[in-house]
Amino acid sequence: MKLIIGLGNPGIKYQATRHNSGFLAIDEIAAGHNIPVNLKGFDACFGKGRIGDIPVLLVKPMTFMNISGSAVKKIVDYFKVDPADIIVIHDDIDLPFRTIRLKAGGGHAGHKGLISIIDSLVNPDFIRVRIGIGKPFDRLTVERYVLEQFAEDEMKLLPEIMKAVSDAVTMIATSGIQAAMNQYNEKSANQSDNEEDAVLH
Repeated sequence: MKLIIGLGNPGIKYQATRHNSGFLAIDEIAAGHNIPVNLKGFDACFGKGRIGDIPVLLVKPMTFMNISGSAVKKIVDYFKVDPADIIVIHDDIDLPFRTIRLKAGGGHAGHKGLISIIDSLVNPDFIRVRIGIGKPFDRLTVERYVLEQFAEDEMKLLPEIMKAVSDAVTMIATSGIQAAMNQYNEKSANQSDNEEDAVLH
């Protein structure tokens, strides 16, 4: 079974914020594969279904971003999921808007949701789908920026971006991370040889 986790914050006021990119991606995946995310437990909302022939669990932690790991740990322990079968979808301020990167393992780059998950699992060897949200152009702090709603012009492009994320996650689930990177991404020009990282525009 593949455990697909979208990171975000619960509550109406956070729905269309940049930090909720992971939640938006789960909604797109759920709609595309007819998997209702309407079950509650483990401090999360989740849904069981299949992507192709692969059983999956779609998850939105309801613990707020900074302590996402507590919900993830409960689900991982209960369903006995191997870290290699965990896919975490999250926003990334270090990537330009409309850029997606797929990564197997690695650090957290200061993302508090990832920090919480790595600390809780004591293992960083899960797959990440990083959704670029860009950096603030003015004096906004990072915390204010990620908790703001997407700009109007960005909102128009979100369906296209989330469809790309859904397609990439589908490939990861059915064919593996390497096949997904080969299919959807191109190597960064300055990428190190051993970094499993790729870009989708």
